[in-house]
Amino acid sequence: QVQLVESGGGLVQPGGSLRLSCAASGIFFSIYTMAWYRQAPGKQRELVARIVNGGSTNYADSVKGRFTISRDNTKNTVYLQMNNLNPEDTAVYYCGAKREFKATYDYWGQGTQVTVSS
Repeated sequence: QVQLVESGGGLVQPGGSLRLSCAASGIFFSIYTMAWYRQAPGKQRELVARIVNGGSTNYADSVKGRFTISRDNTKNTVYLQMNNLNPEDTAVYYCGAKREFKATYDYWGQGTQVTVSS
C-alpha cells in the first residue's frame, strides 16, 4: 500500500519560514519524481516545485528564490523549505509522486495546510 504523508504545515506570519516534509512508503522512492503542489480556496491546484530522481529541480516563478525542494532517498522523504512567506502562499500543500516518464501523478498525499497571516 502506497502512502504519502505530509507534515510541517501551520500558521506563520508574513516573512516567516516553514519546512514541509513528505514521507513515502510502499514505493521504490529513489526512482520517482516527487513534487509539491498547492491549492488555494477557489483556485486550481498548481505546481510549486518538482525534483526528479537525478536531483534536478523546477520551480514555479512565484516561489523561485524563496522555496527549495530537496529529497533524502535514504529516508524516502521529500522536503519543501519555504522562506519569506507571504499571504499569497496560503494554501493546502500536497505531495505527489510519479514515474519520470509519466505525464500524471500516480500518488498523492492528504495535504497539509499552510496559512500566512499576521
